Amino acid sequence: MDASWFCHLNARIGRILIDSKRIEKRVRELGAQITEDYTGKTPHLIGILRGACIFHADLVRAIDLGLSFDFIAVGSYGASTMSSGEVRILKDLDESLEGKDVLLVEDIVDTGLTLHYLVQNLQARNPQSLKVVALLNKPSRRSIAVPVDYIGFEIPDAFVVGYGLDYDQRYRNLPDICVLALDPEHP
Repeated sequence: MDASWFCHLNARIGRILIDSKRIEKRVRELGAQITEDYTGKTPHLIGILRGACIFHADLVRAIDLGLSFDFIAVGSYGASTMSSGEVRILKDLDESLEGKDVLLVEDIVDTGLTLHYLVQNLQARNPQSLKVVALLNKPSRRSIAVPVDYIGFEIPDAFVVGYGLDYDQRYRNLPDICVLALDPEHP
């Protein structure tokens, strides 16, 4: 499905940055790399709700190994396009991480504040290993160094929606990743 129809019908959506075919191909490549890197192990993938849910679902299907997964929810944006800088856990994990090979699945790494907080929090739970896989990386916005072991795409400094990413809980269902066209009077 091509999201260009949606971009034309909704003035808030600008151009398509990454189309669904490129996303699908890159997720398969990430799954193949993770399969190779974790051969002989059983990775435990933690999806960060809600933005990473679609990426997480596609990624676990692209990994050709036995695995387990869980979810954690954090908040830092609300109805804004800028992170508040304050990260809080809204839903914690259901299972212990003790001795597990953990892959934290993130939708986008922007300032790095949320990821930094989560990595520290999860490391304190004694996993065997902890690595990060992010669909999108926006290094120009980084305010704190964070480890990102697997990256889908590097993107410019633009607010993006689609493929799970939202603006005020809208646009998550777009199959493509699109740039949000911000109205200066209504950011």
